[in-house]
Amino acid sequence: MALQVLRAQDRTPAPWKNGGGVTSEVASHPEGAGTDDFVWRVSIADVAQSGPFSVFEGVDRIITVVDGPGMVLTIDGTSHEIAAPYEPFAFPGDRDTQCELLGGPIVDFNVMVRRAEATAGVRIVRDRFAVRPEAGTCVLAVVLHGSAALGRESVRLDRLDAVLFAEGDAEDIAVDGVLALVTLADRGGH
Repeated sequence: MALQVLRAQDRTPAPWKNGGGVTSEVASHPEGAGTDDFVWRVSIADVAQSGPFSVFEGVDRIITVVDGPGMVLTIDGTSHEIAAPYEPFAFPGDRDTQCELLGGPIVDFNVMVRRAEATAGVRIVRDRFAVRPEAGTCVLAVVLHGSAALGRESVRLDRLDAVLFAEGDAEDIAVDGVLALVTLADRGGH
């Protein structure tokens, strides 16, 4: 399978499940899945006000602040300050989660997986590296700041552009800024 370049300009913003904001899907599996039937979903959200997070039963989440002063997430009564940009924070998406913004709107990067079907990891990369997905995995690279270039393909990725690598793809990426590298693995047979 050839790698897929996913341009930020081609995304259509959609309302959150709870109606409290707007998100733009970067990629999901299966392709075209909605909020109730994805195995994994990666998105970017503009968060303009404090409020509750949507509850996603059986879903694990990883959230990363991209722009803005950050937030405090209170998950089942325990507060977690997420103020620094580009520091992924993992939490269960089926817990009572309240968000309090720390002084203004933010943009966040969100990864969600159905824990019975898949796992995810997010690593922040700031230099050149090689992508070689292992068996049963795919890798999504998303430019959070600056730009990146795919070596062999001579493809330039601008801010919030992404590229999806499937098992068997191999490519070098030169990062001029900050890139989120999301590894998504099936839990057997999915």
